Amino acid sequence: MGFAKETKKQILKNILTNDCCGLAFLSGLINASGKFKFQNQKILKITITTEIPNVFEFCKGISIQLYGIAPTYSMLNSNNAKNAKKSKKTYHIVFPQNLASEMLSDIGLVDETKNFTMRQIDDHLIKDTCCKKSYIKGVFIGSATSGINFQHNEEFLDEKKLSKNKANLKKISNARNRSGYDIEFISNSHDFLLQFSNLLAEFNIFPRLIKRKNHYVLYLKESTAVSDLLALVEAYDSVLQLQNELALRELRNKVNRQTNCLNANISKTVDASLKQIEALDNISNSIGIDALPPELQSIALLRIANPEESLSELLKLSTEKITRNTLNYRLNKIIKIAKDL
Repeated sequence: MGFAKETKKQILKNILTNDCCGLAFLSGLINASGKFKFQNQKILKITITTEIPNVFEFCKGISIQLYGIAPTYSMLNSNNAKNAKKSKKTYHIVFPQNLASEMLSDIGLVDETKNFTMRQIDDHLIKDTCCKKSYIKGVFIGSATSGINFQHNEEFLDEKKLSKNKANLKKISNARNRSGYDIEFISNSHDFLLQFSNLLAEFNIFPRLIKRKNHYVLYLKESTAVSDLLALVEAYDSVLQLQNELALRELRNKVNRQTNCLNANISKTVDASLKQIEALDNISNSIGIDALPPELQSIALLRIANPEESLSELLKLSTEKITRNTLNYRLNKIIKIAKDL
């Protein structure tokens, strides 16, 4: 299940008992995802399309509480002939004419002459903090999407093997793209998203607004801002999941850094040891190890006997009391002698 979808289900578990909060929620939901059908400038119905059946029961409860009338809903199966797992159910929540007309008036989407206005946030609906949060919940349910993925697909991708096949490069790219944190709100109305952005700013959440093809997108990418938004809409399980993910990724990155550092040190040790052994072979085959000064002979024999050990290990094995710098100096001197030969 997607992260945004799971978060929406958490939001819908918190019942709104106040009439003002219920109306604010419906306003946010309808502004974000409502589709309107008119005839002769008269509203016939409002339709909300969602993949979450819980949305209907939530809206039904608010509608009955406020108007004594319940919306209706129908379910549509979207079958995928190639992949049954990609088939999905969508739910169409319909507010009929008698209910839709009164609702549009209450949420400020029709003016005094009953003409439909642009999608906007009616200030009288968000006077109190609780109503502002309810409005944000409605918008989240209506239009929030997320690219957050916690399956750690990058752990199972061997990029060196996959990159040999151009068709697999897309898998690498998709895994990297899913590694970030983002929540987006998409709408045809620039003004609505701008107003919504200002509303979020009242809670110190500052999203960015861009145009993408024929739509406008309000988005958050920083993990802290995403976490703050999730807490604001009371999706606390998602907050914990995100925080756990952050901690896990930081731990994984730390382990990777330490592993890379260790591998680099091992590589340096092996390269240095190979150079020293090669130099000693040249000396042995030309003038002989016995021709070296006494202080170099002992180091030469120590290295020949322990070709894979690091400088630190050689110091422990040496019978002489010398420093690491002295040991390194003598080994470099042996290499120089070999080059001169």
